Formats: sequence, C-alpha cells, structure tokens
Amino acid sequence: MTHPLITRLTDDLGWPALATMADVAAFTEAPGTHVLFVPGNAARNLETPDVAVILPELQLAFQGQFDCAVVADTVEADVRDEAKVFKTPSLIFYREGRMIGGIPKVRDWQDYVTRITQILALPIAAE
Repeated sequence: MTHPLITRLTDDLGWPALATMADVAAFTEAPGTHVLFVPGNAARNLETPDVAVILPELQLAFQGQFDCAVVADTVEADVRDEAKVFKTPSLIFYREGRMIGGIPKVRDWQDYVTRITQILALPIAAE
C-alpha cells in the first residue's frame, strides 16, 4: 500500500506515477529539468514521507525550474541502478534524458537548496 503522502503527489498535485522504464524515459527526455522521486518502502523508511512533503515545497522555492514525478515500485530498482543512486528516498535530477545529479536520503532545507542550486547549474555531460 502506498503512503498517503506519496499518493497526494500523484492524486492531488497531478505528478505522473512512472510505472515502466518507458514512462521514465518519456518523462526524463522531455524538454526541461526533471526530478524523479524514488520513495523506497515508506513502511520501512521513515524518511520517505518527509521527502514527500519537502519536494513540493522545493519545487515552489525553485519557482518551477523543474518538474517532478514519482517512481513506482515496479521500476524503482532499475531506476536506482541506472542512476547509481541506491539509497532511498532519493531525488534524481535529469535534463535532456541524462542524469545530472542525485540527492539520497532526507536533508535539511539549506542542504537541499545548496545541492539543488549546484545541480541545476551543471552542464549536461557529454556521452
């Protein structure tokens, strides 16, 4: 069962729930900067609901510089493996289909702001 704070992201805020790797690719390859919220198991990881509350606030604070989606448990392991961000909950940032940064675990507000500012300033790495 999905935690109510994660369900709020998809049901109330309208964020996509990415259930297949094709969904992940379509979302991350669209123009702009994108954040995948990889929640992990909310029943076992008490940080997951915290990040589910913090991420919408971060999106507001950064004035829509990125959009967000929730990674479903069906592809969570694949997304973590591909991005090499293994701890959950995590925020994984993409631009033009390429991963540009990740923030695992819950952080304090200033750490999020500092890290996201740095990630958003990064150029896309060449293949």
